[in-house]
Amino acid sequence: MNTPFDFKDNGKPIVYVKAVAVRDLPDELRASARGLDQLYAVHTADGEQLALVADRRLAFVLARQNDMTPVTV
Repeated sequence: MNTPFDFKDNGKPIVYVKAVAVRDLPDELRASARGLDQLYAVHTADGEQLALVADRRLAFVLARQNDMTPVTV
């Protein structure tokens, strides 16, 4: 599909939310996961991790409260 689409710029930076398996995290972060199998990372467009949270909904709320536009990867 190569149909051009004009995304409206809302002036807020886009951040990407992706699921992360707890087993793939360093030991000190795994210990803080409190029995969860999956966490959600919030990243900038250039890949910088901004946050690691317990669920997807919280990741979206966090982004919006900080004037960012979250999208799922």
